[in-house]
Amino acid sequence: MSLHRRPLRVLALPVALAVSAAALACSPGGSGARVEPPPAPPTDVAGFCAALHKELPETVAGLARTRTEPESDLTASWGGSAIVLRCGIAKPPEMLDPKQEGVHVNGVAWLLQKVGDGGFRFTTGMRLAYTEVRVDKEHATDAGMLVGLSAAIAATVPEGFSSY
Repeated sequence: MSLHRRPLRVLALPVALAVSAAALACSPGGSGARVEPPPAPPTDVAGFCAALHKELPETVAGLARTRTEPESDLTASWGGSAIVLRCGIAKPPEMLDPKQEGVHVNGVAWLLQKVGDGGFRFTTGMRLAYTEVRVDKEHATDAGMLVGLSAAIAATVPEGFSSY
């Protein structure tokens, strides 16, 4: 992953995300989000994710944390399915592409990926557990929403390169 080789900046980025209907859908009544946890990660990765789950902020981008279905230490959401986090994902192959864009926020490197309808998916790099954050178009106006998430990740997921 090339994020450590070139200077990066955190600016107001136009960020939107196409959220796959198969992966995410609002639960009835809009009180939570259907979030499929990643396949069972190795025990050490699952432990980092459980620690992260306890430290995640109650609000992100002004949205309150909501429950996920099924409940899992590997997932979290805010504002229903507006912002969705999945921890313990497998290493994205794009991490090896030196042309990929990225930012550093609060000591955490994030890979930015354009997806679907021109939106983005954020994935942590250089950590012992990969974490993905997806944001819907309405709430993804800049990378500032990564500030609280990055603080929680920096506090619970050690730096390094996950072999998973």
